[in-house]
Amino acid sequence: MKKATTITSIFIILLTISVETVNVSSSSPLLHENQVYEESAGGRHNKIEQEHAHEVHCSRERSRAASKIIEEYLVPFMERENYQLPKNCRLHPDKNIFRDQEEHKIHIDINEWRCGYCKKSFRAEKFLDQHFDNRHYNLLNVSHGKCMADLCGALHCDAVIYTKTSKTKCNPAAAGRNRHLCESLADSCFPLNGVPSAIRLHELFLHQFCDAHTCSGKQKPFVRGGRKQKSIFYLATGALTLVLLPVFYLFVYIIQRDMRSRTQELRRIIKVGRKTKPL
Repeated sequence: MKKATTITSIFIILLTISVETVNVSSSSPLLHENQVYEESAGGRHNKIEQEHAHEVHCSRERSRAASKIIEEYLVPFMERENYQLPKNCRLHPDKNIFRDQEEHKIHIDINEWRCGYCKKSFRAEKFLDQHFDNRHYNLLNVSHGKCMADLCGALHCDAVIYTKTSKTKCNPAAAGRNRHLCESLADSCFPLNGVPSAIRLHELFLHQFCDAHTCSGKQKPFVRGGRKQKSIFYLATGALTLVLLPVFYLFVYIIQRDMRSRTQELRRIIKVGRKTKPL
């Protein structure tokens, strides 16, 4: 009896081991499948991270507006003073992460822009910007560059981007922050303990940009003018010259034709008078 019980116990143990082995072997494909899924999911996650690794949280449009304002309303006065911005100045062109890409834009015609890297053409500048973001993002100056759009509050970018007068209520706190940023730019870019030209440009920068950061509405930005006004003046002068020059030549032509006709008429009268003179 004991022997039969022992044999039965051994048989049950062997059967249990066999069932567990079958269960493990049958579940191993599932484990392998789960491992493959996790690896593939991780691969997709890494791929997504690589696809979005080049994204730069900086507005290209507002950075372009800031650079345009600096070029038109500050650089002419710096050129007059023969002044170079220090490297630590946030207004320095090298601080713009989009600088190299912007310099490789070729404006062929109103509806044609060309990439200076690969020579592809686009119907509008915004499509060229998208091309830069997708194909030439590796050429961004992300190591040493900064986001020029961060300076828009101090440089009045909205006055350039939005041509219509804004009717939004002025926020004194925002105006104070923008003024503080503007004054810090003046201190770092045109130090008062520097050369005399830096001191003069420091005062000009305050009047040109910082004084307008107030809710009184009395001060306007760019009060000292800039390159833009000069270019418009020359353009208007050239257009007026082109219009008046043909009018002047037409007037001269009419006068000369009238003088020739009068001279011919006078000669005819004299000739007729000689023929009719009595003997």
